[in-house]
Amino acid sequence: ILETENFENFSFEYYPQDITNPATGLSALETAQDAVDKAWDFIDRFQEHPCGLFFYGDTGVGKTYLSHCIAKELIDGRILAVFFILDLFDLLAKNTFQKDAAASDVAGFIYDCDLLIIDDLGTELNNNFVASQLFCCINQRIMNHKSTIISTNLAMDDFLETYSERIFSRISRNSTMLKLVGNDIRIQKKLL
Repeated sequence: ILETENFENFSFEYYPQDITNPATGLSALETAQDAVDKAWDFIDRFQEHPCGLFFYGDTGVGKTYLSHCIAKELIDGRILAVFFILDLFDLLAKNTFQKDAAASDVAGFIYDCDLLIIDDLGTELNNNFVASQLFCCINQRIMNHKSTIISTNLAMDDFLETYSERIFSRISRNSTMLKLVGNDIRIQKKLL
């Protein structure tokens, strides 16, 4: 997927000027341009300044695509330990409850890889175990000085309600928060 979803193929044409981010007053285009600038800053400072990016916004506005762009640049720059994860909590549950060597290895990699990308946070079944594992994962990665990118379709209020203020505080303190706005790009591409 990184062969197609990368900065070389990234286009601002899907971000209109007439849709604005209510929090900032910036257009979808200006918001996307700012997000790309911050993504490049994240890449440029990756080795010296491990931190996080937190992409949020409606479905299809480019959060996952931008994560892929960043990953491609870092992999091409010889940062090899990039881990995309969709089933983070299933893996952490296996490590917690099954205690097998493979699950333990994966859990260790989750905590220690150079860049962990947690895509679509908020789509999993949420309970106390999930919330505690998310906190432990984020906290451990911060203590290990490792970078994390999180994307979610949840609005900030919904994120706080789902995962708690404690988790949000930990994430926001160590991440650049980037809200993307606009229309679903996948649908726009289908209609062209």
